Amino acid sequence: MTKMKAAIIGSGNIGTDLMIKIMRTSDVLEVGAMVGIDPASDGLARAERMGVATTAEGIEGLQRLPVWPEIGVVFDATSAGAHKHHSDIVTGAGKVMVDLTPAAIGPYVIPVVNGDDHLDAENVNMVTCGGQATIPIVAAVSSVATVHYAEIVASISSKSAGPGTRANIDEFTETTSRGIEQVGGATRGKAIIVLNPAEPPMIMRDTVFTLSSGADEAEIEAAVEAMVARVNAYVPGYRLKQKVQFERFGSNNPVAIPGLGSFEGIKTSVFLEVEGAAHYLPAYAGNLDIMTSAGLATAEKIARRRLMKEAA
Repeated sequence: MTKMKAAIIGSGNIGTDLMIKIMRTSDVLEVGAMVGIDPASDGLARAERMGVATTAEGIEGLQRLPVWPEIGVVFDATSAGAHKHHSDIVTGAGKVMVDLTPAAIGPYVIPVVNGDDHLDAENVNMVTCGGQATIPIVAAVSSVATVHYAEIVASISSKSAGPGTRANIDEFTETTSRGIEQVGGATRGKAIIVLNPAEPPMIMRDTVFTLSSGADEAEIEAAVEAMVARVNAYVPGYRLKQKVQFERFGSNNPVAIPGLGSFEGIKTSVFLEVEGAAHYLPAYAGNLDIMTSAGLATAEKIARRRLMKEAA
């Protein structure tokens, strides 16, 4: 199959890791251009050494590159604030935008949960690193039970949090919380991010708490383990840190959720860790690895669909 050319906006950690992933692993995408705003960035220098067209003049510079008409999909690895301008230009040119910022202009996409639902969308949003790691677990519990409340805590190494991540902390919590509800299926969701300054740096760790009813522990555990295996298929460093934990709430000790009332059911606690593939970033940067892996998996599905339509 002919490959679709992709452009990456953002020559920082996420954009550079994504470029290397595409080059090493993709059978349907090829990197057509790398876009940045810092001429001295390592990402642009690496792209040039690898024979990729580059520009340090942002998306306007991308439009001036000879390869622009051939680009079919564009990844935005910049910031939520810059994304709308990028999206307007990309979608206005009939290209697909895969958004790796928390801007959430397009529908939320978690590959293993709703990856096939938005293949014709002009802009798809990859939620956040915490969302990619935890929303599948909430969705797994939702597949067998009614999830009244879900809370996630994403702990990442402070060294893996670049300027973009730090600038988007508020958007991270808001977007992830909405994703827990809209994609994960929880009635109410809450997200917390922790930047861990530990030395040596610790890999990404995520904790998912759900309060549910309508399914027993065995059903929930089986659903969670099956979902972990599905995510692990495209993020090999994604795994359970320990066995799924349960606590029952009955009529004698119901749990109260402000605004939702009191519930009887099961509190499920899932402890995860995400080790990066170390394509470009250190292995502890699993938070960035899961984002680029999810973005790539989504873009490949979109590219295959478009290429098949063009060939038909």
